[in-house]
Amino acid sequence: MRMKRRTKSSRFRGSKTHARGFKKKARGSGHRGGFGMAGSGKRGDQKKTLILNLFGNEYFGKDKALRRGTPRPKLKAINLGSISEEIHRLIKEGKAKESKGIYEINLKGYKILADGELKIKASIKASAASASAIEKIKAAGSTIELDEEAPVVEQKADAKV
Repeated sequence: MRMKRRTKSSRFRGSKTHARGFKKKARGSGHRGGFGMAGSGKRGDQKKTLILNLFGNEYFGKDKALRRGTPRPKLKAINLGSISEEIHRLIKEGKAKESKGIYEINLKGYKILADGELKIKASIKASAASASAIEKIKAAGSTIELDEEAPVVEQKADAKV
């Protein structure tokens, strides 16, 4: 049967330092090193063993990936077949409009891929497009205009998908 344990303060009665080491160090909050994670830095010594046990060495230092410059913005992908099927939704969202039987579609921020067929006549503005998508758009009698800073992405025939 477990007995009630004596409190720590009563066990240290008669002890000069109350198991805190040097007497002056433990006055106030001086020995603790701060609140929370304070004192746990690379050169900190108060809570270093705790940090190493919890996080390992990943807590200290910087990640190289953060210093490699800003990444290019990721483009959303859209297929030619889905442009034809969802033209009414694009009109409703304000990304497309019809004038004289030709749809003017503004897909800035998108990369056009060649999956499917373009079944409508369209003038498309996009950020990027694959080479095969450009061929299919021109074969359908439509036009495409790409951003100047985004070059045409060439597809390799022997690339594994």
